[in-house]
Amino acid sequence: MQLKPGSKWRDADLESDETVLVEAVVAPNSTLVGRSLEAAQFREAFDATVLALRHSGRTLHEGLAHTRLRAGDALLVEARREHLSRLRQAKEFVIVSDVGLPKFRRGKIIPAIAIMVGVVAVAASGWLPIVASAIVGCVLMVLAGCVTLDEAYRAIEWRVIFLLGGILSLGLGLDKTGAARIVAAWMTTTIGVWGPVALLSAFYLLTSLLTEAMSNNATAALLAPVAIVTADSLGVSPRPFLVAVAFAASASFMTPVGYQTNTLIYGPGQYKFTDFLRVGTPLNLLFWLLATLLIPVFWGF
Repeated sequence: MQLKPGSKWRDADLESDETVLVEAVVAPNSTLVGRSLEAAQFREAFDATVLALRHSGRTLHEGLAHTRLRAGDALLVEARREHLSRLRQAKEFVIVSDVGLPKFRRGKIIPAIAIMVGVVAVAASGWLPIVASAIVGCVLMVLAGCVTLDEAYRAIEWRVIFLLGGILSLGLGLDKTGAARIVAAWMTTTIGVWGPVALLSAFYLLTSLLTEAMSNNATAALLAPVAIVTADSLGVSPRPFLVAVAFAASASFMTPVGYQTNTLIYGPGQYKFTDFLRVGTPLNLLFWLLATLLIPVFWGF
């Protein structure tokens, strides 16, 4: 014999004119990772209440305050409508449920497109470097009213900038101290005897494995100096090696933490770590094989 409830709770039963339910996913670099809701003082920080938590493939309704959060965990949050803007702008998580459509400045479509085309045309023609033309384009976007200064400032991901700054310094340190040459000499003597194609394949595989555990930008910046020195020691063009590093750094399919989009779908999609391994491993192997065969064809040594 089973007891069945007389009624079922739905989202509409919990929502009112003053409150609304939203689903939020803990971001990869969130300050909430490794902390519980109680320790992070979630209610006080965001003026919102967590009603349920999708954690490690299980939906929790009890003991939420003491559960240590992970990147990709999905939170069912109840908040007042006037506090939704705070939730949207928070860097700790990403709102994945529909909480309202953004407002577009449709009257600025033509100026925005014109500025974008102008930036590309100026850089392609060689009148200005791409960095200079992009900066001029950003200034014109603000002056034309396509974006505000506050919106432009919020769009900058400062953590990524500082991360890249540190990794680029590390890559420069590898080059200046000679560590890059030591690694390059080891790869040349062990793998280089099989030819530049074998070395290119090794660089792709190494980059592909590293990017599964760290940022793709950081991986590329770390291995690029080694690739350049290795190509120089072989007396061949470094371009195919750099292309292999760039492609491999963006081919992160095997883990939910290899890239931000993987992490964002990890919780809401109720995936397991093994799901990424099962689907991503064949993809990584296929891309490795294709890169080894095709990169030397389009970017010769």
